[in-house]
Amino acid sequence: MPDRSYLAWPFFEERHRALAQEADAWARNEIAHAIAGLDTDAACRRLVHRLGAAGWLAPVVPAPGKNAGIDVRSLCVLRDICARQDGLADFALAMQGLGSAPIALFGSPAQQQAYLPAAARGEQVAAFALSEPQAGSDVAAMTTRARAEGDGFVLDGTKTWISNAGIADHYIVFARTGDPADPDQAGSRGLSAFIVDATAPGLTVTERIPLIAPHPIGTLAFSACRIGRDKLLGQPGQGFRIAMSTLDIFRPSVGAAALGFARRALDEALDRASAREAFGKKLAEFQLIQQKIADMAVAIDAAALLVYRAAWTKDTGGGRVTRESAMAKLFATEEAQLVIDQAVQIFGGLGVVSGVTVERLYRDIRALRIYEGTSEIQKLVIAGQVLGEHQAEAR
Repeated sequence: MPDRSYLAWPFFEERHRALAQEADAWARNEIAHAIAGLDTDAACRRLVHRLGAAGWLAPVVPAPGKNAGIDVRSLCVLRDICARQDGLADFALAMQGLGSAPIALFGSPAQQQAYLPAAARGEQVAAFALSEPQAGSDVAAMTTRARAEGDGFVLDGTKTWISNAGIADHYIVFARTGDPADPDQAGSRGLSAFIVDATAPGLTVTERIPLIAPHPIGTLAFSACRIGRDKLLGQPGQGFRIAMSTLDIFRPSVGAAALGFARRALDEALDRASAREAFGKKLAEFQLIQQKIADMAVAIDAAALLVYRAAWTKDTGGGRVTRESAMAKLFATEEAQLVIDQAVQIFGGLGVVSGVTVERLYRDIRALRIYEGTSEIQKLVIAGQVLGEHQAEAR
């Protein structure tokens, strides 16, 4: 039975506990057989549909008009639970939120009505297109351009490492509208955000990128891609704010996904250590194995505290939680990698056999230390926040 002791922490309200109990029961019974035998694209679409039909996308994709945003604790609980069962289920839920949150937070009433209900029902697949071949962590280096023309915009450029590329019905696309030569519009100040339908003329998926943990990831090309002015999100020049406000919400949830992977790894390691015998006794009776289990349990609880502190801070205080989000994402993903590695070690040779759960987790966790800001970027963010606070106190 999955450990739910963390739900007793004061970060949660009764509605979060009820959500966790219901979602966990659904996930354990539904996820695995829902996607059995399907290829990656079909499985992802099926998961989006099933999550929406069961109501689990509603906390992730707000209804039109609810501009207060997403309850981050609910988002984190759901990612924790989905990741514990299957990495692609977590991916499907998270990307549906990431590709909808900018509309929920900054979209007009008409934009919200046009996109959010279908996304929440799992009828339309959403995506978030920020990264470029030469602009990943350095968002200000973005070169994709959107120029105003007639009653709309024309986009030209390339986006890569885009989740749901090729299966999404719409993309949140960030492009440069400002003049790079103008100091007031250079760098991050000249970016804008757009909703681009997958059917927009001039948009093509140029490649699919194979990963160690299969997910629908690819590269998008925009060649004289025409969209209407009604596809602009917010105001021109607000793109960086829209991107960072969205990532501020979702970074703690990356830590929550890592938690789900780590919890599953500990479950598997405990089962293995309790059943496997060597030299006449169970692995769990050896002190070195007990040390590993203790280290894994401590890492999971410490990571959970940071993740759910960040989520609680965002939900109850509002505003930016840059420092808390960065700490949660950094620590949870790094520690989950170590926890899963220890689980593989406890499994011995069986741990590196393709298809064994801990081997799958070993592949699933690796990308979380990179996407939505690498561990190195998180350290820079945290240091910047700490130094800024220190300098403010010294004045």
